[in-house]
Amino acid sequence: MKKITIGILAHVDAGKTTLSEALLYTAGNLRNLGRVDNGDAFLDTNSLEKKRGITIFLHAAKLTTKDLDVTLLDTPGHVDFAAQTEETLGVLDYAILVVSATDGVVSYTKALWRLLQRYNVPTFIFVNKTDIAGIDLKQVLADIQENLDQGCIDFNKIDDDFYENIATVDDDLLEKYLDGQAIEVADIQKLVLQRQVFPVFFGSALKLTGIPEFLAGLDQWTKEKAFGSDFKARCFKISHDQKGERLSWLRVLGGSLKAKSMLGDEKINQLRNYNGAKFNVVPEATAGDVVAATGLKDTYPGEGIGTADTHAFFKPVLTYRVNPGEHDIPECLKALKVLEDENPQLHVTWSEHLQEIHVQVMGEIQLEILEQLLQERFSLAISFEQGNILYKETITKPIEAVGHFEPLRHYAEVHLLLEPGSENSGIIFENKCDLEVLTKNWQHQIMTALKSKEHLGVLTGSPITDMKITLIGGKGSLVHSVGGDFREATYRAIRQGLMELKVRNELQLLEPWYDFHLEVEQDQVGRALNDIQRMHGKFDTPENNGNRTIINGSAPVSEMRDYATEVRSYTHGQGIFECVVKGYLPCHNADEIIAAKDYDPVSDLENTPNSVFCSHGAGHTVTWDQVPQTAHYPYSYPLD
Repeated sequence: MKKITIGILAHVDAGKTTLSEALLYTAGNLRNLGRVDNGDAFLDTNSLEKKRGITIFLHAAKLTTKDLDVTLLDTPGHVDFAAQTEETLGVLDYAILVVSATDGVVSYTKALWRLLQRYNVPTFIFVNKTDIAGIDLKQVLADIQENLDQGCIDFNKIDDDFYENIATVDDDLLEKYLDGQAIEVADIQKLVLQRQVFPVFFGSALKLTGIPEFLAGLDQWTKEKAFGSDFKARCFKISHDQKGERLSWLRVLGGSLKAKSMLGDEKINQLRNYNGAKFNVVPEATAGDVVAATGLKDTYPGEGIGTADTHAFFKPVLTYRVNPGEHDIPECLKALKVLEDENPQLHVTWSEHLQEIHVQVMGEIQLEILEQLLQERFSLAISFEQGNILYKETITKPIEAVGHFEPLRHYAEVHLLLEPGSENSGIIFENKCDLEVLTKNWQHQIMTALKSKEHLGVLTGSPITDMKITLIGGKGSLVHSVGGDFREATYRAIRQGLMELKVRNELQLLEPWYDFHLEVEQDQVGRALNDIQRMHGKFDTPENNGNRTIINGSAPVSEMRDYATEVRSYTHGQGIFECVVKGYLPCHNADEIIAAKDYDPVSDLENTPNSVFCSHGAGHTVTWDQVPQTAHYPYSYPLD
């Protein structure tokens, strides 16, 4: 029996959960067919999901036929929960992308497609809602091919035209076809696996039309993955059961995993095989299995065990302040930290200076869900007050950064090379320090310190990003260097380097941008284009579709965050506006934001750029600009 893991992805309301339900029912794994709008869908088990009629949390189900053993992962459909969807992609053998025949390829569908490309996931496409009158399937397919990939081919009818379309995708296969040789199932499986061909099926999940054919297609055109004998796994989700037990969701990618065994320094108590809300306890998980493990406290989504971690592209861009109401702040912080554990992209921070809790979220829907979760799970009536855009900072030129920490009976000096990274690359850490310069233990302390906190820039105090930070040298003392010295020196080094770049005007403030999709009547196009220009946005050439015009483009989140309300107003509810986070780009009004923040990096004592040196038996502060001429270890890249 073929064992594979498949994820289902879609824009909200495309019918993703309904398709999951239809597949399970048609395969004989469900006795009764539930419906999302009735609140009895097999996979939308959470009360909030039933209330809203959308998938908020990832759910797993077992789909079995005589030939298939599928772990089906139903992902959230709303853009505010895109990070949860993304964490799942690293464990998939295949994906099903659901496209609504009525809506076609919308902006979030394109965003999901880019993610599938990024994670190299072979993808099937199911065009849903084809039972609605007036649907032109050829036009829908053309839309998919134009906006996603020309390799999206209709697999509903296997005839000569089908094989000809398949052959044109690959030169070797075309030659084989023209020579009169038959194209084998294995040939097509290979093309699907290599993401050269994307099988497209049509049907109606609600009416169960096209579902048997789609199931047969999943069986025929997929191939079971081969795994190695060495143990590997990836964590892609953290959740808590009804009793508060922490669950680490793992896909075993090699070897096997047993209950009561050690995973790192932690012991696995139980391995659970979930099917909807129910689970079976299993003694062992083998390669290809998806299980939820109890007993683990340090796992996190994206963690690779025996393999590399994955890092989510989707990041929160909006910051809100928590209003605890009548509740104690520590109680609120504890509850929010539990939810952050389940979804690291929530990003909960405590400001000691302001005595405030801040949360970072993707959008208002996520915020509403957060309020309801706090009420239902923790009995906390917490509200959130309008926060700010989450800005970030980066550098435009490289610099050698130095930090020194030498109070009495302490000693550490760290030299780092800060270099600009590519757009939306995050922060990359590297170690190029010789063991003759710093011992292995000291280097480990430095690299751990680099990765242990979110480092702040010096323009506005916003997090730094799109940088490469390399350990290149330093100095320690066998007598005086103790735990924490290299951490202090590392933190100070980063800030010192940033201050050097600030005086050279080689720092850049970044802001989040949206990719947007806007549909309006033709007589409203002028208003729409003026709005986009006013918001400092960019747009492609508008396209006419009947009496409506489609405008795709991008704009700063700060300018566009409330634009959906405007669109509803001036289009009298007839306009369509969708947006998804594109990433971080140079801030359109950087000077204004920097002035408004009025951030003094030297006064931020928790993130000081200054160093501590020792002379005459006492430690004293050396300001960041005097560190180069005071440093003990020689510069590798002398300042100009």
